[in-house]
Amino acid sequence: MRWIATLALTLALVAGAAAAQSLGGLARALPDASGAETTAKGVRLELALSQGVPWRVFTLSDPDRLVLDFREVDWSALAPEDFAAEGLGEVRFGAFREGWSRLVADLERPLGVAEAGLSVSDLTGTATLAVYLEPVSAAAFDAAAGAPQDPRWDLPQPAPVEPAPRSSGEPRPLRVVLDPGHGGIDPGAEAGAVNEAALMLTFARELRDVLRRAGFEVVLTRDADIFVSLERRVAIAHQAKADLFISLHADSLASGVAHGATVYTLSESASDAASAALAERHNRSDLLAGLDLAGTDDVVADVLMDLARLETQPRAESLARALVEGIAAATGHVNSRPLRSAGFSVLKAADIPSVLLEAGFLSTPEDLQRLQDPAWRAALAEGVWQGIGAWMAEDAAEAPLRRQ
Repeated sequence: MRWIATLALTLALVAGAAAAQSLGGLARALPDASGAETTAKGVRLELALSQGVPWRVFTLSDPDRLVLDFREVDWSALAPEDFAAEGLGEVRFGAFREGWSRLVADLERPLGVAEAGLSVSDLTGTATLAVYLEPVSAAAFDAAAGAPQDPRWDLPQPAPVEPAPRSSGEPRPLRVVLDPGHGGIDPGAEAGAVNEAALMLTFARELRDVLRRAGFEVVLTRDADIFVSLERRVAIAHQAKADLFISLHADSLASGVAHGATVYTLSESASDAASAALAERHNRSDLLAGLDLAGTDDVVADVLMDLARLETQPRAESLARALVEGIAAATGHVNSRPLRSAGFSVLKAADIPSVLLEAGFLSTPEDLQRLQDPAWRAALAEGVWQGIGAWMAEDAAEAPLRRQ
């Protein structure tokens, strides 16, 4: 399997060069020549593109799925239904990260990649990627599954991280990393034409402007409709040497009614059943995009992180309380239980106070209306700013009491 992924990238580069196409250009998916069908041996999936692009193919398990990565593809003319075939489940595609796109197909039974190749027409320059899947045993599928090299391939290269304590040396502005949830292949919660990914990106940009005017430094984990893995979001915060990490969401509930802003902190055990379900849905976003980070934890690393959190977690909880008070004062609208906790993977930066803000619920009409109102979002941003300011003052007063 892994040789197929490596060969795929090579074939695409050679074929693209032969057709005199620019691999950096945006390829378009061509629906008329794309699709999937069941064959006597398994399933054949074909994707037609306006030009050859670098690509790779691999499978992942738990759940079983096929993953195809491409150098930026315009999917607008394609529909998931184009790939309906026995053996294939849900098919999804979209932006994965800046400059890259991804197609993920759930597999209804273990199907291994028997053959994969991309051909480019000498006459038109169009390309066709063909992937042949054949039944294999569950054990064989699991043994071959896995992304080439490192499943966290979108993380920045490891680099020494120098601590940047604000309490010593030359003072600098508070550095806040804002994390608009979801994006790209993962739109998040949806309500009609509104989706969580786009709405939170809009709010993140608005909040960034408010915080910058207040003198803070602000970094966004994404500033476009692209997918960013949970681990990369945390890595960006570390790379930026963040003082605070705030993940922004606006979820929906399949049952029951909830409304108002809620601020979450990290906890191994959720504060309530709804929080546990919400954390599970957020943490599965990497699976939606085909990532599989199972087995990446290390026992020693976990112990060290737990020690680091002995100091960080109380600061995160203080931040959560300050944000709730600021939002309540600015908007008059918070959840009846505005402080909650759950095992959100995106909050696991051991050395950075981190919280997750659910700005509201798209499944509640009142919240949906508020979140689409620029004036209400401006009040929400004001509340977040006031909360951070209050937390800064409290945190500075408590700094001498902490371990140095």
